[in-house]
Amino acid sequence: MNQELLYELSDGIGIVTFNRPQARNALTFGMYEGLAEICETAADKGEARALVLRGAGDKAFAAGTDIAQFRAFKTAEDALGYERRIDKVLGAVERCPLPTVAALAGACTGGGAGIAAACDIRIAARDLKFGFPIARTLGNCLSARNLARLAALMGAGRTKEMIFTSRLVGAEEALAVGLVTELLADKAAVEARALELAALLADQAPLTLRATKEALRRLNAAAAAVDDKDLIVLCYTSEDFHEGLEAFLAKRKPDWKGR
Repeated sequence: MNQELLYELSDGIGIVTFNRPQARNALTFGMYEGLAEICETAADKGEARALVLRGAGDKAFAAGTDIAQFRAFKTAEDALGYERRIDKVLGAVERCPLPTVAALAGACTGGGAGIAAACDIRIAARDLKFGFPIARTLGNCLSARNLARLAALMGAGRTKEMIFTSRLVGAEEALAVGLVTELLADKAAVEARALELAALLADQAPLTLRATKEALRRLNAAAAAVDDKDLIVLCYTSEDFHEGLEAFLAKRKPDWKGR
């Protein structure tokens, strides 16, 4: 595991830390792959009985994919390959046999919000800002599986409103709509509670938890069993996507053309 994604064990709890605080824990492809590997292998190693996911520093859980990585995108296959990779990672989080707790504080956006939505339980500090501001920044889109996850948590109407307006959902609203189950004062309190909650989950009947989460995952997968390739290609290969990318990196407002 590289130093941008840390994994440690504490009393049978596996703790995953997104460790790029200088970049608000923006996720590199290596971090995504490392997270998938942990979720796929932690149960087999027999050491961890639950996982806690958290972000380093005091600004963010994770602020999405490192945008600079998109500059290499040129073709439809670049776009489809990226979404397949993200769906594989988020699928690994969902399929993890161990219960997963996301300890959210600060920014939880883009890919970070996708990871949080794929966890079993989310708790948050009062400075939480959750969302996918892609209609304001890059002009890309979410996969059908990502949208199905969000709709299962928040409802289709709230999901559309959040994405259409590019607004970030605050902590009180997140609690009210069921996106998170607990609010705590600050990051330290969230992480302490996450460990406490993970210890509780680790003491429950593991097959009951595993069967419940897998059945719900299958229901969600069935809801998202649609062909979205044309929509992904439409966004990621557009002039608007490249304009949004360069505008984001230059810290200016994009000039959308709708093509």
